[in-house]
Formats: sequence, C-alpha cells, structure tokens
Amino acid sequence: MTTLLAAEPTGSTSQLVIAALVGVAVIIALITWLDVHPFLALSIGAVGVGFGAGMGAVDAVASYTDGFGSTMGSVGVLIGFGAMFGKLLADSGGADSVVDTLVDKSSPRTLPWTMGLVGAVIGLPMFFEIGVVLMMPVIVLVARRSGLPLMRIAMPALAGLSAMHGLVPPHPGPLVAVSALDANLGLTLAFGVLVAIPTIIVAGPLFGILAAKWVDVPVPDLFSTGSGAGKDDSSEKGDRNGGSDADGPVERPGLAVTICTILLPVVLMLSKAIGEVVSPDSTAAAKSIVDFVGEPAVALALAVVVAMLVLGRGGGMDRRALQKSAESALPPIAGILLIVGAGGGFKQVLVDTGIADVIADAVEGSSLPVLFLAWLVAALIRVATGSATVAIVTASGILAPVAADLSTSHTSLMVLAIGSGSLFLSHVNDAGFWMVKEYLGVTVGQNLKTWSVLECIISVMGLAGALALSVFV
Repeated sequence: MTTLLAAEPTGSTSQLVIAALVGVAVIIALITWLDVHPFLALSIGAVGVGFGAGMGAVDAVASYTDGFGSTMGSVGVLIGFGAMFGKLLADSGGADSVVDTLVDKSSPRTLPWTMGLVGAVIGLPMFFEIGVVLMMPVIVLVARRSGLPLMRIAMPALAGLSAMHGLVPPHPGPLVAVSALDANLGLTLAFGVLVAIPTIIVAGPLFGILAAKWVDVPVPDLFSTGSGAGKDDSSEKGDRNGGSDADGPVERPGLAVTICTILLPVVLMLSKAIGEVVSPDSTAAAKSIVDFVGEPAVALALAVVVAMLVLGRGGGMDRRALQKSAESALPPIAGILLIVGAGGGFKQVLVDTGIADVIADAVEGSSLPVLFLAWLVAALIRVATGSATVAIVTASGILAPVAADLSTSHTSLMVLAIGSGSLFLSHVNDAGFWMVKEYLGVTVGQNLKTWSVLECIISVMGLAGALALSVFV
C-alpha cells in the first residue's frame, strides 16, 4: 500500500510527539480498560490525534477516511479473497491433507521448526498481510490437530512471514530499499538469507516456547468444517470423508494438488517480482500478462477460482456446497475488516500530520554508526506510522546520499538494517497487529506480549546480523 508523507508538519515537534503518544495511550485504554470495540477506539483515537496535532476537524476526518479506504482497497480485498480461499481449503479437506502430513511427518518437538520453514517459503514473494490470510488456516488446524499450544505453532509461522517481509528480496519491501540505495540485488539476497535463518530460529521456535507460557489461549474456532462450535476432531474427519454431512466433501484432494493450489498465488507474485528485476522496462505481451496475474488481488482471486475447481470439485463438493463455503467465509471476517481499516485510518492520520518527517529530520546528520542509524530511522518511522512500507521508503530516501559513499557489500547491509528497523514494535497503529490479534483470538495485551515482542526480536536480530556481517565483508 502506497502512502504519501505530508509535505509540512501540522504542528510543532513537541505537539506532534505528544499527540501521537496520547493517541496511542487513549486507544489502548479504551480497548483494555473500558472494553470499547477496537474499531470504535481506533476511530476515536485517529481523529483525536489529528485534532491534537493541529489538523483541522475536516482534514482529520478526511485523513482518517482516506487511510481507511486505501487500506480496504488493498488489504481488505486480500483479506476477503484470503478468507474464501482458506474456507475452501478447509471445507474441501485440502487443509487436512497438509495438516495431517505436517503432524505425521514431524514430531511435536520439530513441528514448530517446520512451521517456521513453511512461513518463510510462503512469505518470500508477498506482503505480510497476504501471507497471514494464506497461512492462518494451516496454523489453526495444525495447532488443533497436534495438541500443541497455539503460540508454539503460530509464532514460528509468523516469524517466517515477517522476516521475509523485512529482510529478503524479491519481497517488495526490501526491493524498495535495493532500488533506492542502488544496492546489488544478488548480494542483498544472499545476506538476507544468512541473516533471516538465525532470526527466524530465535523469533520463531525458541520464542514460541516463552510465548506459549506467557499467553496460554485455546485454538480459535476458525476454519472448522463442522456446524457447531465444539465439534471434535474425529467428527470433523468423519464428515470430510463421506460422513452424514451432505454438503461436505466425500474425499480429500491429494497432497500434491493441495500444495500446488496453495503455492499458486505465491508463484504468480514471485514471477512478477522476478520479471520486474530482470526486465523492468519490457513492454512484451508476456510480461504484461505476468504483471497482471502477479498483482496480489488478481493472484488471490485466481487462487480462489482454482481452489473451487481443483480442491472443491476434487473433494466431491457440489455447486451448492461451494457456494455455501464461499458465503460462510465472509461474515466472520467483517469485524477484522473494520478493525484493519480503522488501523489504516489511524496510520494515515499519523503520516499526514508529518510525524515521520519530524523523526527523520531529527536523526539526519547524526554521528551514529551508519547501519545503526539506518535501523533507527526506519524503526522510529515504523513506530510512529505503523507502516513498514512507509518506514522503508522514507528511511531509504534519507540515507541514499550516505549509501552512495559505501562499498557494495555495506550498501546491501544497509538494506537489511532498514528492513529490520521497519519491523520494530508493531502496535495499535499497524493493520498487521489487528489481523494477528483477531485471527488468533487474543486480547490487545496478549498480542503485545506475543506478536509485538516477536516483531522486536526479528528487528533486533536483523540489525545484529547486519552488524556482524559488516565485520567480515
């Protein structure tokens, strides 16, 4: 999602900082102490920050609605298609094929490590939000089937997704920094993988052990093929394999077919990313087609259609069952959509007040080590605006003159430092924060203790990896 930064701050530096801090505190207080719905709390907090930062009443509301609309036009569409895809994956029995294979082939000790690997593979070519909607059915069903605590499964998968988001091209985020800093793509990719591997291990399987102790919550009742909330696993299996549920599949799609269907949007988006790197100025018809089908919304829409034809029909679902599956996927995500949209509105108010520019100006020209400075700029903008993309774009622009004087290897390491900083401390102004919270069924406090801490670990580990490599290259 592209967002433009305000040309001029709407108030003094102290006014902007105080308004942002008070706004975040009010949102957290409304949700945790007064039990106000997050959608309403974010809406109130967003407009309140606009007022406090010196925006006019009309401008504050307009900024909020612009952010809400742009988020719904990008992330909202992806969540909708992703929900339909996930429900079809579950109802057809395809998710069970994947889940059973993961559970059967992995011991309880190795399963979190497997989930970290799966998250990294799925997350490589796409934005984090898309990876979440694709991975959540697998996360929930693996946790339900394996009997392991939810956080032991969720944290590794989310760590894999998020680390790819910030560290490894051809993910769109690092590609922005590669282009802005004129870094070597192949070298950045190699460094990114080297840093991402230990980062995912620490933030995923290892931190998952602590997260499960800190936040012991039941597996959410999502992506279930049963009609009732408490339906046990054995009865679900019976229905999927030709039981008494007339709408359910009579057989499961094969594992290979299911994996290919899950990876279809991944391959389409990865193909587009590779095409933009290999021949960015090409006007050939083949590249135009790849660019079109590689658009995230188009790729997920195609995945839904293919899932209906391959998984649904392959699982014995008739047209009525397919329609029912697609229909039933959307009502449960209505709250998620509104909350994510409100988070986008809050983020846009913070951006339009100029807080990101204030932070950038404050650190520009600092005498701090260059890689730490790159990380710090991106981290401050990320915390202020809630957008990793805005943080990467802004930090890359600020540090481009500095990068021009660095060696090729250190320019690539600066890309990693900026990408790591762009992930720091996801909180209430980040749409991803609300997606993870709602999908996992946790409270704001529980999400801060798990997801937010996980993002901080990835960010700090990414910086540490870049600094360590800088000693040898």
